[in-house]
Amino acid sequence: MTLTIPLVLLLAVVVALLLRSKAVGAGTAVAVVLFGFYLADTGAADTVTQIVTALTDALNDAGR
Repeated sequence: MTLTIPLVLLLAVVVALLLRSKAVGAGTAVAVVLFGFYLADTGAADTVTQIVTALTDALNDAGR
């Protein structure tokens, strides 16, 4: 059985854990989330998507 976790859900859990452990403040978390939204509207979004896809594919292949 294969378990698939959306990357956005995994990142949301990481942000929640960082907030809970007080490693980052709420303002920092909001700034990072807003940066992500604005980055998605730029021409860099396709490049970031390709890099993340390549990294997740490499991690997936390494686990086999």
